[in-house]
Formats: sequence, structure tokens, C-alpha cells
Amino acid sequence: MPRSAEVSRKTRETEISVSVHVDGKGKADISTGVGFFDHMLDQLSRHSLIDMTIKAKGDLHIDDHHTVEDTGIAIGQALSKALGERRGIMRYASIDLAMDETLTRAAIDVSGRPFLVWNVAFSSPKIGTFDTELVREFFQALAQNAGITLHVTNHYGANNHHIAETCFKAVARVLRAALEPDPRQPDAVPSTKGSLKG
Repeated sequence: MPRSAEVSRKTRETEISVSVHVDGKGKADISTGVGFFDHMLDQLSRHSLIDMTIKAKGDLHIDDHHTVEDTGIAIGQALSKALGERRGIMRYASIDLAMDETLTRAAIDVSGRPFLVWNVAFSSPKIGTFDTELVREFFQALAQNAGITLHVTNHYGANNHHIAETCFKAVARVLRAALEPDPRQPDAVPSTKGSLKG
């Protein structure tokens, strides 16, 4: 069965549609109205090899918060739906990802139990017009709604754009590795409980 899903979410603050294809090639069609965020989501798709179509309209006249958080919610829900019982996946992955002067680690357990550990600090509240605190908000929403345990640690870095980008790229790479089919147990749920639904 193809590991694909679509999710639509509409509130008084945002209207978002997301489709994902886990076994894709990293093709992205993304428009949220937030330029830097679109760039980060493009990195997430490209380096995870998850095809993503994301269309979002939000109350950007207030700020970017609702759009970023609700997009994370919708992507997480779509991933959870696409994975179903999570049979045959590798489940765990970690990586140290370098970009110029910056090094960031991401580790993941596609466990069904949502949890985020975030050890990332920015030296500025903004990257252009984008609030740096929203990077954490996105990953919190993603982890909570995808049902994944996610740890992200920035070891060091001087450029805030690079720090944010390594977070998205590192998470993309661990998603790719953890969601890969396990050839040794293609039909098994990789848990002694027999379930990865929390």
C-alpha cells in the first residue's frame, strides 16, 4: 500500500491543506505566505524524500505563529495517517548534520509517543522577519501530531539561518532513515508491545 495521506485543517486563524507521500523523491509544492518557512519546509521535503504539497492561508496580519504551528499540526497528522500501524519501518535514527560553521544533532523514535526535547538557542529573535522561536513551535506541533519522539540539539553555530536550517535538514534525514522499510522484518511492527500507536 502506498504510504500517502491528505489532511485539511480549517480554523478561524488558518486554512491548511497538506498531502504527503512518504516513499517519494522529495518533491515539494509549498506556499504558506511565510517565505523563510517555505524555504525550511522545502528542505524538510527534499532531504527526507517525502513528497509534500502544503497550502496555507493564515492570519499573517497578526504574526506568523498560527500559520507555522498549524502547518506543523497538519504535516504531523498527515504523516501519522500515512504510516498507519507503522509496520516494517526502521523506527529509530540519529544524525549529526553539519552546515558551514554549524553542527546540529537530531534523533528520532517513531514510537507513537509524542515528545520533543529541544536544545537549540538563537542569538537573535528574528531571521529576517521570521521569529526564531517559531522553529521550536513547528517541531513541537510536528512531534505531537505525528506521534514521534524527537530530540534536537544544536552543538554550535554562529549564523541563525544556518542553525534553523540544520534543524530542518537533520530532522528530515532522521525521518528518511527511520521511515525506511526494514528488509529483515517488512511486515512486523518494530516493538515488543506489538503496537506503535502510543
